[in-house]
Amino acid sequence: MSLPNRNNPYSFDEFLEWRNNVDYYLDDPFFQKVARHYTGDDWEAVDRAAREISPKVSYRWRDMANTIATPEKRPYMTHYDGHGNRIDRIVRPKETEIMEREIFSEALFSDATPKWVKLMKMFLVYQNGEACVACPLTCTEGMISILEAFADTPETKRILTHCREGIDGNFAIGAQYLSEIQGGSDVPSNALEAVQDGAAWRLYGKKFFCSATHADYAMVTAKPAGSEKVALFVMPSWLPGDRERERRNGYTIDRIKWKMGTSELTTGEITFTGAVTYPVGPLDRGVANVVGIVLTYSRLTVGLSAAAFMTRAVREAKRYSEFREAFGIKIGQFPLLTIQLAAIEHSARRTTAGAFSLYREFLRLGGRLKGGIVTDEPDADKKARFNIRELIMLQKIAASWDSTDVIRTAMSVFGGHGVMEDFSSLPRLYRDSAVNELWEGPRNVLLTQMHRDIQKVAGWYPPADFVANILKGADETVIREFSGELASIIAHPNLFGADAATLRVCEQWDKFCQSFYHAYQDLALSEVK
Repeated sequence: MSLPNRNNPYSFDEFLEWRNNVDYYLDDPFFQKVARHYTGDDWEAVDRAAREISPKVSYRWRDMANTIATPEKRPYMTHYDGHGNRIDRIVRPKETEIMEREIFSEALFSDATPKWVKLMKMFLVYQNGEACVACPLTCTEGMISILEAFADTPETKRILTHCREGIDGNFAIGAQYLSEIQGGSDVPSNALEAVQDGAAWRLYGKKFFCSATHADYAMVTAKPAGSEKVALFVMPSWLPGDRERERRNGYTIDRIKWKMGTSELTTGEITFTGAVTYPVGPLDRGVANVVGIVLTYSRLTVGLSAAAFMTRAVREAKRYSEFREAFGIKIGQFPLLTIQLAAIEHSARRTTAGAFSLYREFLRLGGRLKGGIVTDEPDADKKARFNIRELIMLQKIAASWDSTDVIRTAMSVFGGHGVMEDFSSLPRLYRDSAVNELWEGPRNVLLTQMHRDIQKVAGWYPPADFVANILKGADETVIREFSGELASIIAHPNLFGADAATLRVCEQWDKFCQSFYHAYQDLALSEVK
């Protein structure tokens, strides 16, 4: 019997008490099991570092991430100071600056930090969403990787040191300015011009999607004057002595974009008016090095952050289902919800296991891919490198897609509260996840690229061998089914026709890639179990 009560005593205190005291690492035995399994000899260092950083991530940085997500804390631009000087100051909340400084001071990319420790810390940090940290971290990692390969001048070597090891305790932040208005992922269509000026170069033109615009340095793609080839450059945001005067290095930030997700992260439109910049790598290899080296880390991060987003969403949804009652029972006891919770937990776990499995294989290749499909290596090395190249793209499209689905389902567990931004962080994670689906190559772009890749290497790497190597250890029937389907899809000349047959193949290819990567993730999960 339920009688009216004008002083309804109901509260969420029990659930909130649990949520406010969750330790992301200590209270997650599954993640500990994954980390123990995949980090191997580094396990003790990983575990020790996780126990040290987890209280900061779980409480201090979590609260900061929640605070800066409120509308009144959104970053904004001040283009001029009170004396009419163009400064293009990005005004961000003090909490953002403090949290960013503390996280970068973890020296994640230092030679002194083991790779597995870095990955574990990033996984925990990403459970707080983008928070103006996730993108800068992966952009900085990509910048370090490309500079480690090509830094050969005092300027580029100093930038590498500033980003990797810090200078006077300050760790620099990197960004990537690749996209232009005429084509986001179509980097070869770049029109930004680079003009040589002595030992340096100068940039002229516009970029349309420039995230982490507050960064100290940016990797920029541009075409040298008179060339159709895209080159890669590293650009300081300020020249020596100019940061204090807020005088940017030959460019203006025209506006900050209004995005659906990752709202704490500034994404700007930039006009270059002679910015001093330095070439990185051969001038005719810019696209290959961006895709093969720089974007590799960004795409790996999409998979890792998807796993982190899902992990938090599932954890909170499961606990809420054990707390909330409706119609006289805990909502988690309803069979339909039981099925949903089991499904999203499985998605979160296999995505986490898959991300760590893929990173293990990536480290076995030395932690870096090469630009383009390399053919001048021994067959075993060529195939291993090709496997990782394709797996990174597969993870990017599958994990980001699954993450949005999982978080949406998790929000539904909360009913109407699930979309209340001041009730839970899940709406913010949902919006961030939707942005990840588009970031560093939308789904259709990567699907098309993978189809072309597998066709291109079929002469020395048959589709059946590719499937067997990716799914090594899986049931032979499963391998045969995937092999046969892949061979059939790759036999179709291309994905650019408008005929009925091509449309059918496109639909089949989309579903195949999702299922194929799930099979890889499930293998990784079974390995953990």
